[in-house]
Amino acid sequence: MAAIATDIRRTFPRTDDVVVSYIAGLVDDEDEEVDDIVDMTRGMLQGGPSTKDTQSLDDFMSRLILYLESQSSKRTRRPTTVAKLDKTIQMRSQQMSATIAMSGTVDLESNTKGQASRVDLAKLAKAEAKLKAKIEKRSRRDLYQGSKLIDMQKKQQSYEEMFMKVNPLDLSGTAKGKSKDIALTNIDVSFASNKILSGATLTMASGRRYGLIGRNGIGKSTLLRHLALREVPIPTHISVLYVEQEIIGDETTALDSVLQADVWRHKLMTEEAELNAKLESLEKAPPLNAEGQTAAGLEGEKDDLSARLGEVQKKLVDMEAETGPARASLLLAGLGFSDADQKLPTRSFSGGWRMRLALARALFVKPDLLMLDEPSNMLDLNAIAWLEDYLQTWQNTLLVVSHDRAFLDAVATDIIHQHSQRLDYYKGNFSQFYATKTERAKNQRKEYETQVQYRQHLQAYIDRWRYNANRAAQAQSKIKILEKLPDLEPPEEDDSESFKFPDPEKISPPLLQLDEVTFGYTPDKIILKGVNIDVGLDSRIAVIGPNGAGKSTLIKLLTGSIQASIGRSTHNSRCRIAYFTQHHVDQLDVNMTPVAFLQSKFPGKVEQDYRSHLGSFGITGLTGIQKIGTLSGGQKSRVAFAVLSMQRPHILLLDEPSNHLDIEGIDALIEALKIFKGGVISISHDERFITNTSNQLWVCAEGKVTKYMGDVGSYKSLIVDSIRAKTRP
Repeated sequence: MAAIATDIRRTFPRTDDVVVSYIAGLVDDEDEEVDDIVDMTRGMLQGGPSTKDTQSLDDFMSRLILYLESQSSKRTRRPTTVAKLDKTIQMRSQQMSATIAMSGTVDLESNTKGQASRVDLAKLAKAEAKLKAKIEKRSRRDLYQGSKLIDMQKKQQSYEEMFMKVNPLDLSGTAKGKSKDIALTNIDVSFASNKILSGATLTMASGRRYGLIGRNGIGKSTLLRHLALREVPIPTHISVLYVEQEIIGDETTALDSVLQADVWRHKLMTEEAELNAKLESLEKAPPLNAEGQTAAGLEGEKDDLSARLGEVQKKLVDMEAETGPARASLLLAGLGFSDADQKLPTRSFSGGWRMRLALARALFVKPDLLMLDEPSNMLDLNAIAWLEDYLQTWQNTLLVVSHDRAFLDAVATDIIHQHSQRLDYYKGNFSQFYATKTERAKNQRKEYETQVQYRQHLQAYIDRWRYNANRAAQAQSKIKILEKLPDLEPPEEDDSESFKFPDPEKISPPLLQLDEVTFGYTPDKIILKGVNIDVGLDSRIAVIGPNGAGKSTLIKLLTGSIQASIGRSTHNSRCRIAYFTQHHVDQLDVNMTPVAFLQSKFPGKVEQDYRSHLGSFGITGLTGIQKIGTLSGGQKSRVAFAVLSMQRPHILLLDEPSNHLDIEGIDALIEALKIFKGGVISISHDERFITNTSNQLWVCAEGKVTKYMGDVGSYKSLIVDSIRAKTRP
């Protein structure tokens, strides 16, 4: 069943999950005939969003038939050839009904009148019971699929509905005095058929900041979603919020969007305005209104409205609602929104800026448990510097998934390591975790080797003296000791990766140069002005600065994909350039496998050569023959790096190369770039990546590209001080 579901998702990646589950259930039902399954499967997949290629559908159906026939001997196929009857029937001796010529149908009753039935009634009853059970089972399955669709529809709730459902306001009063610590034991988390956690313990102390780390695909984001929807039993008096997706753009201004994120604040303020409006209208009402309501009745209604108004205002005071606009504005300013930007409608922002809005909304709400999933991926170095500084004073519990070591070092007070379906806890930031984990692994390896030697010593003694009459008793004693020892399991080996870029041949300079270059898409909208930069085989340059300042434009000028408006651009004709972009997925054919994609781009090698090359970038085993569209973001990045390597470049231009890579992948990329003999220019927000791969920092800001003489840490401090000065009251 799982194999068929996997095959469908791989062959037809855009097929709806409900259809995949239904077909898998159909295949799993041994009572279904092969032909019925084949016909229904073809009908459901035909015309789907991923089945334009009829050859792929035919190939899949052939695999399905082979699978069905190999899995169960109980399945039958309707014969397509003439079958020999068990007994010979003489048609001439059979009487024909007198009504057949008139009605055009066969009167079976006329053939059986006066004849004793030869049917085994017990077998007939058994067959009918089996058929009835089969029909009932199918109806239940259809009902289940229907309810699943309803559940999916229900899940498509608005942010406001989901927020009020997950964080009911009525519980805020009872939460006072209660502990905000989370201590859950023996929790299980699954995604489809994959087990994420099994019997794990989740422990988070209130006010601590936890970094959740683990390999790509281990289930970190799945765990966060389960926590956000309370599918893991977090105490209901603890409010939770998970930042995963960008907000939907509409006419709401950026500032109002942040204010409305605190749903209960917005709801109470709306109710306060309505109550004040009703009280004002009652104040102006005559003693006897048109409905015949007396003065006493009006006073009673006023008292009720005033009492409710008092309750609402008390709740607003408790949540410090009056400070909302100022707090929201400070958050947006820290994330790079100018005063003018804060007044723009959310639909005017790109996906990256909407992600920043989603982050600002979450910080504004201040939930008891805030969960962030790779918050640095959509931020530039300036915004990351501010976010690190802001989160260091976060008073509630924080759980953040990140591959950025520097970010975790600055923010985390504890590290949670997710692996092997469990959670391990370490005090301190990432650097402290790494040192502790390394030392722990070293001690475990030493203890394991000691135990192995001890057991070998016992076994050697037993083998030598077991059959010696004088030493048999001692040997038997050693056997009992060996049998009582617990099973010995070797310690887990740390996953490690290694990337490799081939060294290019030497070529004479200059390779890439920009001399007093100015560029703008229109004369009145200049992006870069007076740029001077020289790139050689020994260059290790990192370009930093806020998003939208022109960093990617600088890379495009160096590659020659856009031409300078003013100035001179030099590009050595022998210089090969490999360009990795933030949108590297667009360069890959999602319908091809990694091996086939390399074959199409760089023909002339045997398949094993392509597999070996992909393996040097972590694409091993069956991953190399899966369709690229089914790979994770990190795996697609590895394929893209493998493609760059095949070009044997002199210069690597890398635009946010660490996005989607896990920590092990980033480490492998850093080590590969350290020994690469060509030039490297990178745009990155990852402080550790920049520090380990660059010896020059160039800042792109306000239309200029200038060399910065300090390191990344001093630049971030400068940014934080600048933002503080701007936002200081």
